[in-house]
Amino acid sequence: MKRAVFFLTAIFALAFAANAQGITVGAVVENFSMPDVNGKVQTLNEMKGKNGAVIVFVSSQCPVVKGYNDRMNKIAAEYAAKGITFIGINANSTEMDAMARPVDWVKTHIAATYRFPVLFDKGNVIADKLGAATTPEAFYIDAKNTLLYHGAIDNDRSGSNVTERYLTTAFDSTLAGKPVAKKSANAFGCTIKKVGM
Repeated sequence: MKRAVFFLTAIFALAFAANAQGITVGAVVENFSMPDVNGKVQTLNEMKGKNGAVIVFVSSQCPVVKGYNDRMNKIAAEYAAKGITFIGINANSTEMDAMARPVDWVKTHIAATYRFPVLFDKGNVIADKLGAATTPEAFYIDAKNTLLYHGAIDNDRSGSNVTERYLTTAFDSTLAGKPVAKKSANAFGCTIKKVGM
């Protein structure tokens, strides 16, 4: 009996670890659907631009995300014209009510802050599938949903000393028909507050 329990525990731990790794660069991100701040269900395939999209995990409370908000809005506006859309995802259980809907102050914050749509990941299903753990954390896909870049937006939290623009460099490479040289960079910020944590 003890062996069976140990075996099942080990299998569960391995499955959890594999799931925590998420998707790898070069893999295809499956289409998904989630409600936006107004409760309207949106899909990845409908929202992405002709040249792809970036899925970025955000939070209304995280001070690191707040430091990136203006930068994200600027990038979103610049690259929307080039066919790459920004899609925000909030997977923080602490920013949703008992029905996994955004609480009023979160709705107000999103409306006042973002110039791109923000979706709500009930039960952090998509965050787990992608392997997202931090806000902000970016996943850049092409028009065929292939993941080209994953990680930090740039290399400076404050925005005052940015020397590497990982995300926009990836955009510019693919728009020029070139491969992305730096496919990942460690995301930094606040931990996503997942269900059960």
